[in-house]
Amino acid sequence: MAMNKGLVVKTTGKWYKVRTSDGEVIDCRLRGNFRIKGIKSTNPIAVGDFVEFELQTTEGTGLITAVEERRNCIIRRSTKLSKQTHIIAANLDQACLVATIGFPRTSTGFIDRFLVTAEAYHVPCTLDFNKTDLYDDVFYLDHNGRLEVLTASLQGTGLYTWVRCWEANAAFSAQSVADARMTAKRPIPGS
Repeated sequence: MAMNKGLVVKTTGKWYKVRTSDGEVIDCRLRGNFRIKGIKSTNPIAVGDFVEFELQTTEGTGLITAVEERRNCIIRRSTKLSKQTHIIAANLDQACLVATIGFPRTSTGFIDRFLVTAEAYHVPCTLDFNKTDLYDDVFYLDHNGRLEVLTASLQGTGLYTWVRCWEANAAFSAQSVADARMTAKRPIPGS
């Protein structure tokens, strides 16, 4: 069978959606013995991984046979298996963390853990403080070359800086799902 290559764009349980170089998305599964090859994470394949797969001609699906080495990744400790990690995303050009000072307040511990993980795995990070329209004081931050963005997504202000994240292979994260969705759904000026 012919070997194909692609990028994992979605994972759900045992199935992985893999986009090929021509833009086609193939539903793939892992080869049976792949999961037990000394992998220390709960998920051997993550969004952003580049994989090799064989097409299963009768089913129109694929069978993942190999994963290319990761350039970087964002991980977290597995919730149920404390000695293992869970890979959130791999091969990132950028990680974008949406935080709010209030309504709801993003804990500084959450921000710290995210930034430390990004730094440890060599992922450039943008920190977006959303809901700035709710405050009178304006502030700008720039720590060690990391970009901090101030946005008010309902008003559409500050979103031009998101172009950098949208054009890259980026992961978006937030403590509040509503904050991430609100910011991600806003149209980017000039697009």
